[in-house]
Amino acid sequence: MPTLSAQASVEQLRQTARRLLEEGTVQVVIGYGQASGKGPVHPVFVIRADQVDQLVWNNQCFHNLTSYLKRKEIRALGKAALVVKGCDERALVVLEKESQIVRNEIYVIGMACEGVGDPLACKCSVCEVHMPRFADVVIGEAHNAPVPAGKRYADLIALMSKSQPERMAHWMEEMKRCLKCYACRQVCPVCYCERCLVDKNRPACVDTSPSLRGNFSYHIMRAFHLAARCIECEECTRACPAGINLRLLNQSLSRAAEEHFGYRAGMDPEADPLVGSYSLNDKEDFIK
Repeated sequence: MPTLSAQASVEQLRQTARRLLEEGTVQVVIGYGQASGKGPVHPVFVIRADQVDQLVWNNQCFHNLTSYLKRKEIRALGKAALVVKGCDERALVVLEKESQIVRNEIYVIGMACEGVGDPLACKCSVCEVHMPRFADVVIGEAHNAPVPAGKRYADLIALMSKSQPERMAHWMEEMKRCLKCYACRQVCPVCYCERCLVDKNRPACVDTSPSLRGNFSYHIMRAFHLAARCIECEECTRACPAGINLRLLNQSLSRAAEEHFGYRAGMDPEADPLVGSYSLNDKEDFIK
């Protein structure tokens, strides 16, 4: 099958969305839009067949749209068709395993993706799922290939090679810039609690002000909540207005899950979630 051009992919995406809406297979298509073909790409919610021309597909489609599936106002629209990249699709696996979605109640439109933004300067350079694997329909063609862990975690390995004081200094510099806007939480597809712990103030479990102590508490707590669940879409880092590289914090726990248990979130729909499952083959040498 020859690789589709960008325009051919867009046309096929629109035709697929039109068919699904006209047949009544879905009531809303969650995809990407761009005003007059210019400016930033943004999420769009197409509910009529005559609106499908709003849909676009290009290398600026950063958003992980699976984050919208947890919203009540979106669920109220009816059955959804969701446009996903291969990396986004991993979130669907996690959400299904955690009983947050029913897979057959969602129609998944997978888009072959060679990378968004500058593929050489972002997560895409080490992506292993350019081609969605579990979608109901896949548009385009791309090549999936394994990437050695040493390459995937190269930035984290470089950080961990520094001394403990140097690493602490790094994170203090990062955390002091945090505004406590919670953009990282809101954009995360696997943060779905209706009321987050940090929003509770009676009692206050985490300092709500953007103080260094409160910032550390929030980000460390959130990283542990994402342990063996983060699907490495890196939307948290992209959404952060302060430019904090949260990817490294989440990667540290992802690498631990992979090294100790051979588990990577969202990669295998048949694998039991690491948190909450037990195997006699689990390693115990990390227990001190």
